[in-house]
Amino acid sequence: MQNNSLKADALLFLTAAIWGFAFVAQRVGMDYIGPFTYNGIRFALGSLSLLPLIYLSRRAGRQGGRSAPAGGKVLLYGGLMAGGALFLGASLQQAGLVYTTAGNAGFITGLYVVLVPILGLFWKQRPGAGTWLGASLALVGLYLLSVTEQFTMAFGDVLVLIGAFFWAGHVLLIGWLSPRMDALKLSAIQFAVCAVLSLLTALLLETITLDSVLQATVPILYGGLMSVGVAYTLQVVAQRDAHPAHTAILLSLEGVFAAIGGWLLLGETLGPRALLGCALMLSGMLLSELSAYLFRPRACRSQEANS
Repeated sequence: MQNNSLKADALLFLTAAIWGFAFVAQRVGMDYIGPFTYNGIRFALGSLSLLPLIYLSRRAGRQGGRSAPAGGKVLLYGGLMAGGALFLGASLQQAGLVYTTAGNAGFITGLYVVLVPILGLFWKQRPGAGTWLGASLALVGLYLLSVTEQFTMAFGDVLVLIGAFFWAGHVLLIGWLSPRMDALKLSAIQFAVCAVLSLLTALLLETITLDSVLQATVPILYGGLMSVGVAYTLQVVAQRDAHPAHTAILLSLEGVFAAIGGWLLLGETLGPRALLGCALMLSGMLLSELSAYLFRPRACRSQEANS
């Protein structure tokens, strides 16, 4: 059991690294093509990469005799809603990366962890004290990272921050939809919807040429196959055996890997003020994510640890 837990932690660590370095790929890709073109092709590849998993899952379901989740129109409508939210979050993030660094984008996007329980207020969910403290730390960190001495904020950081609200809404939507339908099919449909909306927008706003797409092949493949297909698969496999607290900690490292990738591959640097801001944001994300577990009755935590 201990070996399974260590293996799961290693897979989650790798997942966070893949997602973090994806911010670098997203920036490099826009050296050749526009943000909507990049997202359109990336999410189309991501949707296609899930088809083998859906096939294998379907076979395993038939052999195991499991009942099928909701399908047909319910699955289509769920995919349309989730794909629309994904399109808005991904578009704002991708457009923001034109004007900000991979590190900034990684940490600011990660704020969705804090925003999810706060947005849950609209559904009459009450965030605990740990969530509010985490949000306060993250807010101070965001100020140090992005707000200048003239109380201005970079346009790219603003776009990514607005996008974080849509990422949080997307998480809440997926949390509501996924128990009602096949998670893999839902993911494939939402990625396809996001791809179609992105490509339609690109046709209206951007110039698409075969040569520019070919020049962006490597970042597109990384963003579509590695970030979506491979990382998603690793996450699904890992969370079967991963401890909830370990999952939260390891996946929150995405912003750290984005900053490391930006430094190693793009020459991006963060000053002492920005580094302090990143540390506070990461602390706030972890506190918000882990507070529900940390303040759970001890008997419940012991039962989880021994399961």
